[in-house]
Amino acid sequence: MPANARVEIHYGPYEACGIVDHRTARLEGMQKILQCDGHRTELQCIKDWNVVELWVNGELVFNCDIRQLEYGGDGQLDELCAQALKAVRKAF
Repeated sequence: MPANARVEIHYGPYEACGIVDHRTARLEGMQKILQCDGHRTELQCIKDWNVVELWVNGELVFNCDIRQLEYGGDGQLDELCAQALKAVRKAF
């Protein structure tokens, strides 16, 4: 995959403090690690609860539960962010 790939991050709402809403705080690390590797990221809200999906060239390359991602941070110590980066690098 070229270093300047466009990665669409589709994310759904999740419950925090009794309120269900789309939040991006748990996506900051994933965005940071992808951008540091030279990729462009775009966030898109979806209706599916608790979901994060990474799409490259119309292909779903990675998905996980958004609640499993670390809150805030740079993504360096988050194992799911490392797996996501590896999946993006292997995308066609």
